[in-house]
Amino acid sequence: MTVDTELNTRLVGFVRIEVGVHVHDVPIRAAAFLRDTTVASAPGGFFLDDEGRAEILVDESASPDQLREQIELATGDVVRHFSRQNLN
Repeated sequence: MTVDTELNTRLVGFVRIEVGVHVHDVPIRAAAFLRDTTVASAPGGFFLDDEGRAEILVDESASPDQLREQIELATGDVVRHFSRQNLN
């Protein structure tokens, strides 16, 4: 997934991911999303910025439980990305 880097986001934290001997601190950013009522999945997820750095994007209007779920799902995607990149 690619994301417009001009999107207005707010830094809300980091998740530290360790894959083998590699350590990655991945920023978590919150943004406002327009709702698509035909899609059941939450907006956001893992993406690479213009320079190839991983970031996680979450919905700023989500409940704490929804945020936790979005971060957990995106973190799994980031781990798989770095595993393929660093261990292959």
